[in-house]
Amino acid sequence: MEETCIFCKIIQKQLPATILLDDPELIVIEDIKPRAPSHFLIIPKQHIATINNTENQDQQLLGYMILTAKKIAQLKALNDFGYRLVFNVNPGGGQDVYHIHLHLLGGRQMTWPPG
Repeated sequence: MEETCIFCKIIQKQLPATILLDDPELIVIEDIKPRAPSHFLIIPKQHIATINNTENQDQQLLGYMILTAKKIAQLKALNDFGYRLVFNVNPGGGQDVYHIHLHLLGGRQMTWPPG
């Protein structure tokens, strides 16, 4: 855990969040600045700054994040219409919190390119 990381503080219950799921590996919260009617963050409890910092041993965790996103999409009835999964990496990729997290966005038509 990183002392200054906002997601580490949420995981440690030092900051409030609307939590949908909390298990030994990750936490799922509602995004406080949603970019879609449904916008959730799948956050591993292990602090990894960016996708660029992942290693081969993180494959299982990354796969679990995607399967958890699918589970949340089903729970929130997003799976039939469709949804988008996004990892933002570094400033040019739109990352503003340096603790990897997977965005699950849905509830509206997604356009391409995303912008």
